[in-house]
Amino acid sequence: MVRVKICGITSLEDAMTAVEAGADALGFIFVEKTPRFVTPERVAPIVQKLPPFVTPVGVFWDHPAGHVKAVAEACGLRALQFHGDERPEDLGGYTLPVIKTIKLAPPSGELGGRPPWTPTVTFLPYRTCAAALLLDSAARWSEGEPRQPIEWTVARELGGQQWRIILSAGLTPENVGRAVATARPYAVDVNSGVEAEPGRKDPDKVWRFVAEAKGTR
Repeated sequence: MVRVKICGITSLEDAMTAVEAGADALGFIFVEKTPRFVTPERVAPIVQKLPPFVTPVGVFWDHPAGHVKAVAEACGLRALQFHGDERPEDLGGYTLPVIKTIKLAPPSGELGGRPPWTPTVTFLPYRTCAAALLLDSAARWSEGEPRQPIEWTVARELGGQQWRIILSAGLTPENVGRAVATARPYAVDVNSGVEAEPGRKDPDKVWRFVAEAKGTR
């Protein structure tokens, strides 16, 4: 069964909603000047209340390794996601599992159609340091507007090459079931697709998203 990460968590209430809905991981964004930025002081008490099999993931963007390690220790994070231009050699010194975001252009035609050419060879160096690749849109993070999905068949092709693929970008309760069926990813990741407004989740959307992703509706 596909795993589900609910990202952009900013409150204990939203964290518990995601946990109760069946999320496997929660994402906390430590990227300054973004709508869902959180501090270690805010995140640590939330992480302390999580049940044992829900993974808290810290999201970073070109931060120095020392900063990342300090935040991870202060919060009790159990995985690290890197969303910037980090090179493989920048990611080899962490003891926690590393997720590297790969940014793809949106599809030129219908989702699930013929995939665009993807230079997968450029991802190969990440095999030595990344436990999973997260495929996201190349568009800048929005202020909460819906994001355009990426080409799902690219995720399927990379998964066939023995990568753990986390599918992101433009996922909603309405399309995640089709995305999972097409891409067959290791996991899916959602942020704005289950929000009432930037930084605040909509409980109904969270529950529906998890149910649709896992096929338990």
